[in-house]
Amino acid sequence: MLSRVRVWLNRTYAENVFFMDQLRRNPSDRAVEIHATHGDPDSPVLAAADTAEPEPEGLSPAAYVEYALDQCARRGIDVFVPRLHQAAIVAHRAEFTAVGTALLAPTPEAVAVFEDKATAYEAVRSVGVPVPPWRRVRTADELLSAVEELEASGHRVCFKPAAGAGGVGFRMITRDPFSLTHLNGFPSPYVQLDLVVEALRRAEEPVDWLVMPRLEQPEVSVDCLTGPDNRVRLAVGRTKNGRRRGFTLDERWLAPARLIAEGFGLHHLSNIQFRMLGDRPVLLDVNTRPAGGLHQLSLCGVNAPWAAVRLALGEDPGVIEPPFLGQDYTVVSGPRPVLPAASLPRQRAGAGADQVPRPAVPEPVRAAPAGEVLPL
Repeated sequence: MLSRVRVWLNRTYAENVFFMDQLRRNPSDRAVEIHATHGDPDSPVLAAADTAEPEPEGLSPAAYVEYALDQCARRGIDVFVPRLHQAAIVAHRAEFTAVGTALLAPTPEAVAVFEDKATAYEAVRSVGVPVPPWRRVRTADELLSAVEELEASGHRVCFKPAAGAGGVGFRMITRDPFSLTHLNGFPSPYVQLDLVVEALRRAEEPVDWLVMPRLEQPEVSVDCLTGPDNRVRLAVGRTKNGRRRGFTLDERWLAPARLIAEGFGLHHLSNIQFRMLGDRPVLLDVNTRPAGGLHQLSLCGVNAPWAAVRLALGEDPGVIEPPFLGQDYTVVSGPRPVLPAASLPRQRAGAGADQVPRPAVPEPVRAAPAGEVLPL
């Protein structure tokens, strides 16, 4: 009988409870044991894992690598999916290999390129992938100059941090004066240019923002699985247009995504996002990690997390073509368990190297999923 696979996810997104579900319900019917660590004791990934521990706070990247190596050796981790301190971790891949752990993460060079959006835009433009016009700004005067230049070309303008993920810090610029209109309804992503300029002039340190046109929908996120030989095994686009979601295999999106994944060493799982600038797709962002919505590919008959784990273990899954494209859908929220208060560290009965392996398909432990997809 094949031994079970031990997988560790560190300080990951709540949506990755579905990543964990798919690992357990893998088509190889192989037992999977999942370890999770997080700084938030109420993260649902801790409750969904077989073993869980709180993560220490305040560690430097170097100290975190030592912590991670100890976790892998002590827990017998076969595959580590790092999100927090990914750059520092992949720089020590050989040390993880020495303790028997494969990293499900790209090369150090790829992580370095795509940590900074300005560096990323320069790099992908050099290989022929279209990018939006952008300006890097650090001061109020640079912001004003960039906004005026882009507005003169007919663009609506936005800005975002040069480094970051998940849309944190994204804002759209407006010249409308602040009024009660902006206090009605829900908070808006629009910010008044004069207020931003005033805040920058008062700031004690410069910012590091990219100023660029507001790109239009649809947004297409291409999930890629790429081998260490730089060949893409899987590429499927997930489309988003307002509430409506869907899937695409259109080469307008997939061809540039493959070019980026293969050309820059985006090994294992990555997510490459595009939006429209006028009538053509341009790069929006590149994530060197599994996307939070990766599990949605199950609607196309694809278990991408398990294929990635197999690839990390040296079991090449070959080229994966979705057997069908799922119907359009939307995403709704739902309840998901968290651990009882003050219950960390914890370990489920049956978990651990000296226990009988758990079944590959566990009994459900929740009433309804968070982020469940429903057809339209």
